Amino acid sequence: MVNSNRQGRPGLPPPPPPPNMPPANRRPPQDDDDDGDATQILGPAPKPAAPPPTSQTRTRAAAPPPPPTPPLPPPPAATREYIPTRARPQRSPGCPTLKELVEYANEKGYSDVHLGVAEIPRYRDRGEIIMTEHPVTDQNTFMSWLHEVLTDQEIQKFEKEMEFDGATQYDFARVRINVFGTLRGPAIVMRLIPVKILTMEQLKLPPVFRDVSNSHKGLILVTGPTGSGKSTTMAAMVDYINREHPKHIITIEDPIEFVHQSKKSLIKQREVGQHTLKFDNALKAALREDPDLILVGEMRDKETVNTALKAAQTGHLVMGTLHTNSAVKTIERILNLYTAEEQSAMRVAISESLVAVIAQGLCRTTDGKRAAFHDILINTETVKDYIKEGKNDEITSLMLDGEFDGMMTMNKSLFNLYQEGRITEEVALEMSPTRNEMAQMLRGRF
Repeated sequence: MVNSNRQGRPGLPPPPPPPNMPPANRRPPQDDDDDGDATQILGPAPKPAAPPPTSQTRTRAAAPPPPPTPPLPPPPAATREYIPTRARPQRSPGCPTLKELVEYANEKGYSDVHLGVAEIPRYRDRGEIIMTEHPVTDQNTFMSWLHEVLTDQEIQKFEKEMEFDGATQYDFARVRINVFGTLRGPAIVMRLIPVKILTMEQLKLPPVFRDVSNSHKGLILVTGPTGSGKSTTMAAMVDYINREHPKHIITIEDPIEFVHQSKKSLIKQREVGQHTLKFDNALKAALREDPDLILVGEMRDKETVNTALKAAQTGHLVMGTLHTNSAVKTIERILNLYTAEEQSAMRVAISESLVAVIAQGLCRTTDGKRAAFHDILINTETVKDYIKEGKNDEITSLMLDGEFDGMMTMNKSLFNLYQEGRITEEVALEMSPTRNEMAQMLRGRF
């Protein structure tokens, strides 16, 4: 009561400030949470000049300021640096394009093109390697050639695995490609495959090839080393079936070489790595695709052989290839895939399903071209018994006396070519698997 009367009376001095109250001309200390209420009570204190108020400063009295934003971390190096896309390599001056090299090989009738870093381009002409006059291939030129025929993904696959198998198509030829790494750098071998499929007559194949192709079921094996013309022979046989029989043909190849067009038969071609992952997978699937003929580009392993024999025993005609030099060795090669305990059952399976084994080679003829010679085994009843009993060595003698059934040995085939004047005596002896026997056949003709 006394204080209120004193405040209300005019002329009296103001009452002393309560304890802890600062003087009027001083601002009390404020912490970071002070929102300015003391300023509203005591009046504003002198402040330095400030910029014009903004919407943010006008609302500071109504709400506490937002916490300070932490600084952003620096961007990663990948976004701070510009990494250009790998440019396509350019050929060195004076080097031809890959298409020009392949086109020249096609015009000259060469079978293969050999290219590699730090090497001069070369061709294979009827079995012999010949050199060109092109400059030594450098890395940029070689990589520019790869970009002509491979996609970026295929080139990356080669760089990762150091191997690549594939094929490409030109207007004048189809080309099988193999890229591989070497001590000097990457290299490539290109096998030219004619667009036109030659017939049995044009290849001058024996008449028994037509009889074998007319089979409705069983296993036909065409064998020989690399470059012996197996693919050309099989393509001629498939083309004959395509023209003469209304069948469903499925081919499984790595890669697809000769491209067939459906004629009287319906043909579907599959490439391992592009249309299927494995030979065995595609072969098993083919059994459910209503085939009459299944062509297996290469019978590489036990699983593929098992499936091929199963298909042959269930009423399908199966054609396949192996890398063996004679008909008898082909049977031995298949049996060697199995253990000793399994071989007895496999002899029975082979004898029951086999139609023929055709081993093939190529030799240079007198006119500068090449001709095929064959080792032909037809699975007659006698041959079937010999296979079951494991009398492999005696099968050769049956082939010598089995000309009526279409059988033939390589020496007999070479001797026939010599008698026709297509090869010389030296070539016959060089290509013969048993030179002593070949010399006896030629005795008196030197």
